[in-house]
Formats: sequence, C-alpha cells, structure tokens
Amino acid sequence: MSPRIGVLALQGAVAEHVRALQAVGAEVSTVRRPAELAGLDGLVVPGGESTTMARLAAPTGLLPQIRSAHDDGMALFGTCAGMILMADDVSDAAALEGFERIGGLDIVARRNGYGSQLDSFTADLDVVGLDSPLPAVFIRAPVVESTGGEVEVLASAAERPVAVRQGRMMASSFHPELTEDHRLHALFVQLAGA
Repeated sequence: MSPRIGVLALQGAVAEHVRALQAVGAEVSTVRRPAELAGLDGLVVPGGESTTMARLAAPTGLLPQIRSAHDDGMALFGTCAGMILMADDVSDAAALEGFERIGGLDIVARRNGYGSQLDSFTADLDVVGLDSPLPAVFIRAPVVESTGGEVEVLASAAERPVAVRQGRMMASSFHPELTEDHRLHALFVQLAGA
C-alpha cells in the first residue's frame, strides 16, 4: 500500500510538492487543520515564509499538533522555511518570537542565510543514498550553522549542511520540488513507509 503523505498547505510551493510526491507513488492530501493529520504516514512542510506560516498555523495550534503526530510516528520533511519551523534552534528567531514552531530537529538554523531573492542559485549536490548528483534550487535559503550528534548530513554545499536526516525527520535548505528530479521525495516516501 502506498504511504499516505500530507503537504502542509498554508503557503509555499504546495502544488509542486503534491506533484513530486504523486510522481514517486505516494497517496497525497493537503493539510490546513489538525484533524487532517489523522492517518498520515508523513508530512511535507514546504518552503515559503516561516513567520507567515507560523502566524497562519497559530489559531488552530497546528504546529504543536504536527510535532505531536511526529512523536506518534509520522515522518516529517521540511524544505527551506519548513526546515526553519522544524529546527530546535533558530539563531535569528526574533521574527518568530511569540509563535510556536514544530521543533524536534537538532540543528541551529539561520533564516535567509544565503542572502536575498537576488542571491538565489542552483547547484548539483552529492546526496547520501542517491547514485548521481541532485539538482538543487536555493531561494532565500536557510543556513545550517550546526547539527547535533543524532543528525546525519545527507548533502552539503559550500561546506555547510543543506540536507539532513534525524530519525523520521528530513530537511533541506533548498527546494527539491522545483526540479523534475524527485529522488529526494522518493527517499522521504521510503522513510515514511518504513
């Protein structure tokens, strides 16, 4: 049976994640309310703007509910802003002050660490578990400043981690949904179905 994967649909490249997940065989739904987490094997927390997403999620307590679902076994994959929301520590978190995040990923992240929209770039990355380089699109991407002992670095760029895994959590600084190469989504679907 195909893993059931949700995509947090508050903001960001939701349709692109849905298409990538469907292309690798997942059964996909969108999530806007806590009740829609029921029965999911995994959830993608997409890029967008982390403060906007936290603000939109706050009225329903959605982000703590996502953490609770993860604690009960649901896998998580955060991309760009999703990585910020999953990070245990955000070094420039002033904009997120007063808003709950998901947490649980033992990294220190810094928002927009690679610069503004004008500093966007693409890179071919060597990724643990993939047999050839993965094209990656970086747009206002966060920087991973440090990782805890349980965190496996899956890929690096400019000597910094840009894709990580910890238990049933994955996160990337870049936007894997913006290319036609869906192998990172396939790795996540495998993790969620395990």
